[in-house]
Amino acid sequence: MTTMQAISQDRPGGPEVLNLVHIDRPAPTLGEILVRVHAAGVNPTDWKTRARGQFAVGTLPPFVLGYDVSGVVEEVGPGVTIFAPGDEVFGMPRFPHPAGCYAEFVAAPARHFAPKPPNIDHITAAALPMAGLTAWQALVDTADLTSSQRVLIHAAAGGVGHLAVQIAKARGAHVIGTATTAKHEILRTLGADELVDYQHTDFASKLHDIDVVLDTLGGENTLRSLTTMRRGGTLVSLLPADPHFPADQASALGIRAHRMLVEPDLTGMQAIAQLVTDQQLSPIIDTTYPLADARAAHQHGETNRTLGKIVLTISN
Repeated sequence: MTTMQAISQDRPGGPEVLNLVHIDRPAPTLGEILVRVHAAGVNPTDWKTRARGQFAVGTLPPFVLGYDVSGVVEEVGPGVTIFAPGDEVFGMPRFPHPAGCYAEFVAAPARHFAPKPPNIDHITAAALPMAGLTAWQALVDTADLTSSQRVLIHAAAGGVGHLAVQIAKARGAHVIGTATTAKHEILRTLGADELVDYQHTDFASKLHDIDVVLDTLGGENTLRSLTTMRRGGTLVSLLPADPHFPADQASALGIRAHRMLVEPDLTGMQAIAQLVTDQQLSPIIDTTYPLADARAAHQHGETNRTLGKIVLTISN
């Protein structure tokens, strides 16, 4: 087989620019593996890239979207020692450079993947890498969240948020989340200790003595979050290019403030896999779509009404 099916776009625009095409199948080069894709997660960065017709690093169409992937190693390139053909893997390869995971095959550096936990299927695994790594790198690597600390997670029912709730709980933290009331019950089952409906309650006037804030929203939300925090706390924003990031205000309050961009990370993926194996972390799957229905997946994602993750399935 020298070709494969993939979802490609040749111009910026709405979901209608996504087309099922046949393109050349990639081949693994030095240090890479070729993965036969079984499922690919859909993330907000995908539809934002589609709409502007350009990756953040400048790559222009035509291109194939997608970063979250779970599948089976088909081939290994020269120098690869950690995987062999037949191994089940999952990962977030190449971000923020194009990875092309909306496809039947993906070739990428071997250490951008980790062994898939045996107790979950490929759909569940494909929902984890980008959102899970983002939450892990923000809470653990950046904020060094520890037991008994109070952590505020904004948009706690979102793709990153609902995994951050579970990771924070696994760290022994007291977890506070913002979400609509309709999503409170499921967030409690994931480990949230306190919940605030941001539509009806001003979180900034209600909360205090927060040690760590995970801010997924930016803008005014970041500034108001500072008022809930204790001196010496850590705020992590997931909007690395936010021009209104209140760095000076945070410094004046004795708060460490960071803007973070997630990175491919074997150690982080292994940590996430261990939490899954230990049944301390499980993504919520909002909806699945076959690869050919990527347009519908994007339309659904852009409603901002999802609970958890959207995943594309690939028949292999």
